[in-house]
Amino acid sequence: MIAIPLMLALGQTAAAVDAPATAEPAQSGSSASGTVTPLSSPPEDWSQLPELRLKRRQPDPGALSSYVRDEVRAGRCAAESPLRVDLAVLIAPAGQLRRIRPNAIGCPTVEQYASGLVMRMARGNVPPPLEERWYRISVTFAWQ
Repeated sequence: MIAIPLMLALGQTAAAVDAPATAEPAQSGSSASGTVTPLSSPPEDWSQLPELRLKRRQPDPGALSSYVRDEVRAGRCAAESPLRVDLAVLIAPAGQLRRIRPNAIGCPTVEQYASGLVMRMARGNVPPPLEERWYRISVTFAWQ
């Protein structure tokens, strides 16, 4: 089950560019040219980021936890239920997702899965910001 707290547990704004949103590990912070641009990575302190708000409510997320449960049971991820994944999302003024950066939890497959869920749920579902900026969201998976 995904618990969507006040921050709606999802990503938010990015700049209007034709590049697709990318999911990157939280440790990276430089662009392809090797230089760091102001918005190439979220700030170190994610607590200062505004929470991502979705315009439309998402479907019941109960079934979304089965993948994470299976990863844990198969031994590919050492975690307990509930498992929370924090993500930073860069949104463009047109409301397009530019980047999604999961906070590393030691389970890359679940980090990427959470990034994909946020990308799908937020696409076309966030209010466009006035300028490109980072937002925060969390996804909580729970199983028995």
